[in-house]
This record gives sequence, structure tokens and C-alpha cells, in this order.
Amino acid sequence: MAHEMKKMWDISTDLWFKGEWIGKVGGVFTGASSVHGGQETTAVSMMFPMLHHGMILVGPSYDTKELHESGSPYGPSTIVGAKSDQIKEVDLIVAKSLGTKIAKLSSKISQ
Repeated sequence: MAHEMKKMWDISTDLWFKGEWIGKVGGVFTGASSVHGGQETTAVSMMFPMLHHGMILVGPSYDTKELHESGSPYGPSTIVGAKSDQIKEVDLIVAKSLGTKIAKLSSKISQ
């Protein structure tokens, strides 16, 4: 995971002790500059601290047909930088689908 995100988790100890994020809904997404850039490993590594905080993790699901072309059940991902710095439309569709799932679940939980 990116240094900045790792740092955020590292300094979240007080929040962890207080249980501030227990039951909060979250998901992960990532990007790399190559097909074998470690997207799934990065996504999973971002999940560990979320689980330590007691968060509810949500990933994209295969009812989003574009998931067969982009991302993984761990989270949306994109490949940029090697040949293009433009995010592909299929990647955005998977990311938006995950965002919608997170918003819907968050809304249900808060009722």
C-alpha cells in the first residue's frame, strides 16, 4: 500500500483503542503500472488494518459484468502509466459499482 495510507493506519491507534471505526463500511481500490503490478496483494494488504478496526469490508461482485475484465473481488484496480495515464472506462464502472454498494450498505446500517 502507499506510504501515505500506511502512515494513516499507523497513527490510527487511538481510534482503534476507542473502537471509532467499528461497524464502519469500507472497501479498497488500487492501481499499478503493469498487469503484474501487485494489485491483488496491495488490495488485501489494505484490508488487514480495516479488519483490525472492526470495519465491514465490501468488495465488488460479479453481478457487475465488467468485473470479468477489470479488478478483482478484492476491489477495483486500474493499470496506468505504462502506455497511458488514462483510466479505462471499464475500471471506472467497477469502481462506481463498489461505491454504490458501499453507499447502499452504509445507508441500511445507519437506519
